[in-house]
Amino acid sequence: MFKKILIANRGEIALRVIRTCKEMGIKTVAVYSTADAESLHVRFADEAVCIGPAPSNLSYLKISNIIAAAEITNADAIHPGYGFLSENAKFSKICEEHKIKFIGASPEMINKMGDKATAKATMRAAGVPCVPGSEGILKDYKECLKLAKEIGFPVMLKATAGGGGKGMRAVWKEEDLEPAWESARKEAEASFGNDGMYMEKLIEEPRHIEIQVVGDSTGKACHLSERDCSVQRRHQKLTEETPSPFMTDSLREKMGEAAVKAAEYIKYEGAGTVEFLVDKHRNFYFMEMNTRIQVEHPITEQVIDYDLIREQILVAAGVPISGKNYFPQLHSIECRINAEDPYHNFRPSPGKITNLHAPGGHGIRIDTHVYSGYTIPPNYDSMIAKLITTAQTREEAINKMKRALDEFVIEGIKTTIPFHRQLMDHPDYIEGNYTTKFMEDFKMKPLEES
Repeated sequence: MFKKILIANRGEIALRVIRTCKEMGIKTVAVYSTADAESLHVRFADEAVCIGPAPSNLSYLKISNIIAAAEITNADAIHPGYGFLSENAKFSKICEEHKIKFIGASPEMINKMGDKATAKATMRAAGVPCVPGSEGILKDYKECLKLAKEIGFPVMLKATAGGGGKGMRAVWKEEDLEPAWESARKEAEASFGNDGMYMEKLIEEPRHIEIQVVGDSTGKACHLSERDCSVQRRHQKLTEETPSPFMTDSLREKMGEAAVKAAEYIKYEGAGTVEFLVDKHRNFYFMEMNTRIQVEHPITEQVIDYDLIREQILVAAGVPISGKNYFPQLHSIECRINAEDPYHNFRPSPGKITNLHAPGGHGIRIDTHVYSGYTIPPNYDSMIAKLITTAQTREEAINKMKRALDEFVIEGIKTTIPFHRQLMDHPDYIEGNYTTKFMEDFKMKPLEES
């Protein structure tokens, strides 16, 4: 087992990893930028190393600084969390070269699954259902137009190196295709330094349902059931739940089998997520694979009583998995609490938290790195907390979430708490009747009405 793990991340996920390491008797090293000196992950780690100024390209994305921090503290493993360098094949490779265990996917695996066009081709070969579309990267607009006519509009253009909704365009008719092609390529080049595009048939009324998998060094994999991530704004998830209200026992079994087949075909090692689009007829199609822990992993942990971070560490240390598939025994919902103003188009709201009161009680979990007096820097993702409720039924989990949101007080900044409170009262959400298009029609009620 590892003696010391460096956490190459910040905020709540860094603190989450530190907590599990401490429970396992493993020493921890926090890294931080100058903007994060007062974060709880810095305070609770056994050691902390400043790796640079606030901009992430000079700190959390600076591979040389992170490796140097690992070497001076004698860390024998690095946990990358999510975001930043968690799916960076170069970083995984450099860790290998420095004989530091990267608690995540191998460079080969990241390259295979990180490029979306390559991932789709791999999944087709594995026999996993894929959305009709291009076999790989489109070589030019002429090929793009030809394929769009073949598979039929609407289509979705996607950047092969994309993420976070960048370089994606839905196109409903032929005359809109060329402008979408040009703008998506420009955005992809600016965001990722890669303007490669591929195309898929646009699935109408889709649900975004992902299956959590874990694979070990022997090539064995298991699944830990699904999470429904369909409530999204600009392709960014806002809330997640498990089990999905759209799921049937038969569909869960089929999607679980497909996810395990995908993981075992590529001999995947570690925790990962196979993401699917599911149409209104419950046909499912592979979308992508995330070769890291997900933001929404706590709801899976809650419904099957399973520490996914601990499992990541064990698998990285060479401990084989049981191979058992897990199914939800309870219902769990996660609301991402962001420092954003939902009354003004979710405008970011960094600044000092002047007062904070966290909800409590049975079935309430909060993952956060903030506290009263903490100043949220403007340099990073706006998520400051995850509020998770768990209960016997979905109705109970929603009612528990309403109560917890009413108790959650964060003053000094704007947060998405009012949005989530209104969401929990929305008839379509209560009925489980939502798709990835849900937020297109959602309107915040004015303050005096909410």
